[in-house]
Amino acid sequence: MIKVQRNNSMKSAESVREPKHIGGKWDAKIAKFILASLAIVLIYLPGKNIEAEEELPHAYPRIGVRTLFENERVFAWDVTWLPGIEQPYHRHRYDMAAVYLQYGPIRITALDGSENPQRPPFEIPRPYYQPAGITHKEEMIDFPEDSPQRWAIMFDLKDVLGRTLDVAENTVAAFPREGAELAIDNDRVSEWKHGWDEGIQGNLVTYQRDAVQVITQPGILQYTFENGITLTEAYAIGDARFIAAGTIRAEKAIIGSPSAVTIELK
Repeated sequence: MIKVQRNNSMKSAESVREPKHIGGKWDAKIAKFILASLAIVLIYLPGKNIEAEEELPHAYPRIGVRTLFENERVFAWDVTWLPGIEQPYHRHRYDMAAVYLQYGPIRITALDGSENPQRPPFEIPRPYYQPAGITHKEEMIDFPEDSPQRWAIMFDLKDVLGRTLDVAENTVAAFPREGAELAIDNDRVSEWKHGWDEGIQGNLVTYQRDAVQVITQPGILQYTFENGITLTEAYAIGDARFIAAGTIRAEKAIIGSPSAVTIELK
């Protein structure tokens, strides 16, 4: 009995010392399999996450969003965050320029479930820019019933090459102009806050770039073109329009002192 126990002990010691036994080979194979599996996960998991984000819907349209217009440069959206409405996760597929017209609290949730901290109310109007690729959901949920609703005009910027024209003879550039504030300037847009004083006739101006304009205070504007023809239009807060590069006109507020954010597209 003592001899058998001594042999078993010797075999056990030999098994530990000799990795060439069958058990050692299997251990090595298992280790290689585990390492290979981890490598596969590390290689493909990020791609799967990217693929999952790519499959998310675009931010617009959705509940609370109204289409304003579309052309070769932009998609224009009127966006209101409605109380108590659950929204899907989405991915912003375009660079976006915007003008916030009313503050309201919203909850922004990332894909991992984390929420952005609540921020104090911001000044209105608020020019805004956001690059493509942002993924989240935005909701007005679990706020007091008397909370104001956030409202904005959003422009998805199409991936097209912009143009900059020369200022026409006997005109001046539309921007910069007296009293205008450059709120945002980057490689996609220049966003200007400006207004018109009632009764003041402006000079003939050339819009050198395509632009979108959002009215932030109401009024009536009169446009006088190179040929002397005039056009009078009334505007309310939130009215949005496209102004093509090469537009030449003089602008005058005839009722009220309207204001706007004009976004030049680069």
